[in-house]
Amino acid sequence: MKLLEGKTAIITGASRGIGKAVAIEFAKQGANVAFTDLFYNEAAQETEKEIASYGVKAKGYASDASNFADTDKVVAEIVKEFGAIDILVNNAGITKDTLLMRMTEDQWDMVINVNLKSVFNFTKAVQRTMLKQRSGSIINMSSVVGVSGNAGQSNYSASKAGIIGFTKSVAKELGSRGIRSNAIAPGFIITEMTGQLPEDVVKEWAGKIPLKRGGTPEEIAKTCVYLGCDLSSYVTGQTLHVCGGMNV
Repeated sequence: MKLLEGKTAIITGASRGIGKAVAIEFAKQGANVAFTDLFYNEAAQETEKEIASYGVKAKGYASDASNFADTDKVVAEIVKEFGAIDILVNNAGITKDTLLMRMTEDQWDMVINVNLKSVFNFTKAVQRTMLKQRSGSIINMSSVVGVSGNAGQSNYSASKAGIIGFTKSVAKELGSRGIRSNAIAPGFIITEMTGQLPEDVVKEWAGKIPLKRGGTPEEIAKTCVYLGCDLSSYVTGQTLHVCGGMNV
């Protein structure tokens, strides 16, 4: 039997990168997948087709994860369409990197809203369904820089640190109802974004990692499968570092 057979998952920011890898891995493991992104465009349509090719139900939705009312609306649509929500993966995120002395208020607000407020928005929206079911797994995408900080990323680091605190609080609030809440802290992951970096920068980063390489979106996705399935039934309030030893 597949690890997520019969479960329904919502994944935010899933048209590409880590979010898409999670959606595909969930489909391989038998989960029905509803995913959101800011726009339902050609990339989202392709992702929807790819998910559905594994014989599961798949549907993409246009949604601004940073908007409370919009999130409430799209989650209601998903519940109506799929009938249940067993797993939520809060993956939507952006970067607006610059030194604090140059950072604008807009750069701060945008990153906090998309990265952190979106986690509040979706968690609050799905908890009604999960509370009725008395079960659910919430998986929040943090980062190693949410633990260690990073120069030039004070907004991003703050948002990802906030996710860890939020994750622990939700675990304590909802644990008695059978709802688990965990975070994943990826390290240096090879995506389209990091693919734009110069080769020497990538080598420098890899040299600092004990495993001497960047991670893949698929490796993050498999960790999400673990947290979403019954193998982790006694795991809640934790932050799993998937970073090749970067934060050892």
